[in-house]
Amino acid sequence: MTLGAMIRGNSGKEKQEKACGRRTPTFMSQEDIAAGRKSHWQELEITGMVRNISPSVWRLKHLTALYMSENSLVCLPAEIVNLTQLTYLDLSNNKLRQIPAELGDLVNMRELHLNHNLLRLLPYELGKLFNLQVLGLKGNPLAADILSVYQEANGTQRLLTMMLNSLEVNVSQPPQRPWLPLGRPSSTHSTCIFTVMCYNVLCEKYATRQMYGYCPNWALEWEYRKKNIMQEIRNYSADIITLQEVQTDQFYNFFLPTLQRDKYDGIFSPKSRAKTMAESEKKYVDGCAIFWRTEKFSLVKEYLIEFNQMAMANAEGSDDMLNRVMTKDNIGLAAMLETRDAAWESGAPSDPAQQNQRLLVCTAHIHWDPEFCDVKLIQTMMLMHEIRQIMDREVASFRPGGHRAAASNIQLLLCGDLNSLPDSGVVEFLVNGRVPANHPDFKELGYRTCLKKLSVSNERSGEFTHPFRLASSYSPDIMPYTNYTYDFKGIIDYIFYSRDTMTPLGILGPLDPDWLRDNKVQGCPHPHVPSDHFSLLVELEMSPVRSDTANGLIAHR
Repeated sequence: MTLGAMIRGNSGKEKQEKACGRRTPTFMSQEDIAAGRKSHWQELEITGMVRNISPSVWRLKHLTALYMSENSLVCLPAEIVNLTQLTYLDLSNNKLRQIPAELGDLVNMRELHLNHNLLRLLPYELGKLFNLQVLGLKGNPLAADILSVYQEANGTQRLLTMMLNSLEVNVSQPPQRPWLPLGRPSSTHSTCIFTVMCYNVLCEKYATRQMYGYCPNWALEWEYRKKNIMQEIRNYSADIITLQEVQTDQFYNFFLPTLQRDKYDGIFSPKSRAKTMAESEKKYVDGCAIFWRTEKFSLVKEYLIEFNQMAMANAEGSDDMLNRVMTKDNIGLAAMLETRDAAWESGAPSDPAQQNQRLLVCTAHIHWDPEFCDVKLIQTMMLMHEIRQIMDREVASFRPGGHRAAASNIQLLLCGDLNSLPDSGVVEFLVNGRVPANHPDFKELGYRTCLKKLSVSNERSGEFTHPFRLASSYSPDIMPYTNYTYDFKGIIDYIFYSRDTMTPLGILGPLDPDWLRDNKVQGCPHPHVPSDHFSLLVELEMSPVRSDTANGLIAHR
């Protein structure tokens, strides 16, 4: 038996051909050794008709490649699962009659070579290797059903899909997410207490094997997921529900009629691209939706905010605004709601001027691509600009004796998938009410002039501002991630509220991290989790804004 290791060092190495002639190990040069450079090797080859592998091999957790072909191995220990960094495993030309199911947990694997062994069956757990690009199975006496799939065009992916779809789900349902109390309602005056949900439900056309290879196809199907999505919504029974990635036909055929039966009403708008499509195509376009419990709120007016139209109208000759911002068809959607008597904790406010409090509920789905942080920030600036315009128009249209609630009393609730982390310019702008004109997220592109029209800009301070005082319901120490996939886990969904007139009384905590870890959940969606996003839920107490005060949301800077 011989044990050879391929050692990869730094530049200036001498290469020496191995006797077997299959791979070229690299040895550190004398100069490297004399200079005190440390060797770093990630690949190991074991050869020489080996029958058994030393348990110490399974402790080499840094390995990315393991070559064990042309030996006499009859079994592979389950302890191989400890080599979590493996991307390449070659077990060809051995005497393996079976392989351990634990091999399916090595999800970083890209090449698995099992050629010329004695395998008749494969564990379905191999279907979990969603990163696998090459699967070598030639020369094995495999069952006819396995061989027929494997020999088809794109056979490796077809076989993996078949095995994943056939794998029994032995994972228990996740425990209920905890409710975290934050405060008590006021005992001194009448307040409006309501709950708000924000939820990206994952549009059907995006829920594909290519995007979420770790999830079986049947659990990606809309007919399966929609039941769990609606169960999630009904379970928390929020008074206001904002949804993103709602497909047009699913809003009208599923969400709206289902929630109307539960005494909600709602509005919806698809992304701007739907305007240029035929009816047969636009029904598949996703967008944003807002629902409200009709017992507590009534709709006054709805508003659509199209970022590409605003980019074109405010380009001011900026090529970057036209070529980067205008080409993205994300939208914002807003509903001007008015409270009903049932919304108030002890009935309607005693002051008639405080009755029918108005609340502008806004949701948005900001552009996704991390390379376009400038677009994300500008779309958010557009959103806040348009919200201010809505407020101003309501104030201008108010006539004494007309409506019972003065328009200047409107409060703001902003929810959405902002595709932006807590340390981004987007969140900085929303929470602080300002962002420097030279913020790195602008990428030093030519936006400065055209953005002046979209902001309460201050030339002397070199900032762009908005006039609202907002706070975020969630913080990273409470909710470490709202989007949970294999490639990305982080906070990108938010519920913002007016910090002067609203107080959070409680929020829904995170999905149990122990459940995710113990069940080796690589990402969502999952058979028990219908979207790649987790829903957010907060209970807010809203105090009425007196008609003789200035708009409670506008910060006088």
